[in-house]
Amino acid sequence: MASESSAAKLPCAVRVLFERDGVLARPGAREPEDGEEDVLVCGSLRIVQKDADVSVEFTPLEDSADILCAAEDSSSVMEWVRCGGGRRTAQRDPVRAAGEGAEPDGAPRRRFSAGLSQLAAVTVGRDGWRDAPSLLFAPKSSSSLPPLLLQQGGAEELLDCLRKVATLSQCAQDASRLLIGPVDKLLGDSFENLPDDRDDRNRFEPKFREDAGAADRSSKVGDGFFHAFRGGERPRRCPPEEVAHVLAEPVPALEINQQEEPGFEVVTRVGLGSRPQVQRGEPVSAPEWSAHQDGDGRLLRVAGLKESIFRGGLCHALRKEAWKFLLGYFPWGSTLEQRKSLQRSKTDDYFRMKLQWKSVSEEQEKRNWRLREYRSLIEKDVERTDRSNPFYRGADNPGLVLLHDVLMTYCMYDFDLGYVQGMSDLLSPLVFVLESEADAFWCFVSFMEQLHRNFEEQMLGMKAQLIQLGSLLRLLDPSFCNYLESQDSGYLYFCFRWLLIRFKREFAFHDVLRLWEVMWTGLPCRNFHLLLCCAILDSEKSKIMEEKFGFNEILKHVNQLSMKLDVEEILQGAESIWLQIKKSQGCPRTALDILARDSCHRASAGAPLDRDGRLAGDPGRPAPPGPLAFTSQPAALLL
Repeated sequence: MASESSAAKLPCAVRVLFERDGVLARPGAREPEDGEEDVLVCGSLRIVQKDADVSVEFTPLEDSADILCAAEDSSSVMEWVRCGGGRRTAQRDPVRAAGEGAEPDGAPRRRFSAGLSQLAAVTVGRDGWRDAPSLLFAPKSSSSLPPLLLQQGGAEELLDCLRKVATLSQCAQDASRLLIGPVDKLLGDSFENLPDDRDDRNRFEPKFREDAGAADRSSKVGDGFFHAFRGGERPRRCPPEEVAHVLAEPVPALEINQQEEPGFEVVTRVGLGSRPQVQRGEPVSAPEWSAHQDGDGRLLRVAGLKESIFRGGLCHALRKEAWKFLLGYFPWGSTLEQRKSLQRSKTDDYFRMKLQWKSVSEEQEKRNWRLREYRSLIEKDVERTDRSNPFYRGADNPGLVLLHDVLMTYCMYDFDLGYVQGMSDLLSPLVFVLESEADAFWCFVSFMEQLHRNFEEQMLGMKAQLIQLGSLLRLLDPSFCNYLESQDSGYLYFCFRWLLIRFKREFAFHDVLRLWEVMWTGLPCRNFHLLLCCAILDSEKSKIMEEKFGFNEILKHVNQLSMKLDVEEILQGAESIWLQIKKSQGCPRTALDILARDSCHRASAGAPLDRDGRLAGDPGRPAPPGPLAFTSQPAALLL
């Protein structure tokens, strides 16, 4: 990003969104062959916002040799030619230079500036000649711009910057080509304006990785979803073909027609009955926890203990020990000695993996672009993670060092996934509670096993969750679903952040601790987090419908709920919804399939399931399979 000093030199109407020095421009569209001269010019690349216009600008260094030059009329982008070879007649291009200062008469014009609205696409790859990320912007006109080589990296940051102000969607014919859609700041602002002390980057948009040969992995954390509602100048219904690259692919184990718009699944209106009132309990205390342990430290009556944790959470003093059980780091039936032995072994394993990246020399890292990208992204994210929390506040904070080291070690543990933006939010509470580098790492590994599909390139987990959430919401309140669809919000994209990082940025920090430990019990049903989404939407539907919120207003309102939600009220509401569904007669199998704890058990027509996924009234007999039986692993649906 641009430094403060750079921004200070610009007029007040100009804002530098991205800046990278050491960028090389190549006049030819291909890489040089063996023995062929590579003609390049060095300069800086910027993305600049001037009032409502956004431009991509390349400016050569003042002392750069005149390897390349443009035609003399620099009011538009021209064909680039070799100096000394005679100037070629250049055709004017609609991609205009944006307010650049005049150069002395006779000086070669080697810079260019292209408005984002005049660009059709950007192709991202790796330059095999210099092993650097490469960019090629394609104007909508027939002219061309020079390929750019980012010697110091930064392609990921550039794409993240572009996604804040325009739509980027993957080209179906070329995976490395991103189509540039209409410029729209609405979504970027709604995700950026959150009540914490981070900078204005969208932390939850995709992490881009520059793979050799096929660089676009921008679907990593949901670019396709954002494309669906950032693609127009005004709110409109998103036809199925616009989101086909996200929802048209078959999601394993989910037999729902994803080609149709939301709400077209045939569901008979079900009388769910009244929604029962539920009461929350007090947090589990240290004496209550000790009462469940025998003389060797084994935990007894685990089902009752989990029920108590679900009902009231844990007192903070217990979290350091109890979270290791809830996340599967410690087996529930293990003795104290077994846990000590396991902890020693796991600690040794952790530090062996940590040594792998700590021992990489600078020379080695220069030849490992993926490790460099991971490190760069982690360092930036750690610097803005929960900095308002006293545990992470201040410069040279040891908590930030723990965050950094655990995330870097996780890259060595799962190098295929590596680091994706948003993962620092998931780790931060674990480091805060456990205060142990190795323990936090292994608990984070267990947590990521649940959420892995949230961050995978194909996004199967995110797709499945949004489809499941839509099915539950239509069962609970068809009129509200119809209203959302009428306002182009039927795909529930505004819930994306909730699902991606499990409400981490929707509740106050200490409320997140309570919410997570309740969800980790696995009670009262599978996919309880979807019912939490339903409870939040249920609490806001009256305001949304009565005030006739449109697409933009719904998106803005939902994002403004951050840090204003009462965790106990939402937990009560979600449990109440579960009990309402559980006791209903004739509940659709779709809902039961989503919520049943055992994916192999299905309800017969009209028969609700109990908490253990069995037919109500017959605890010994599992439900027979229904027409939506799973065809692959349940993990395709559940995170």
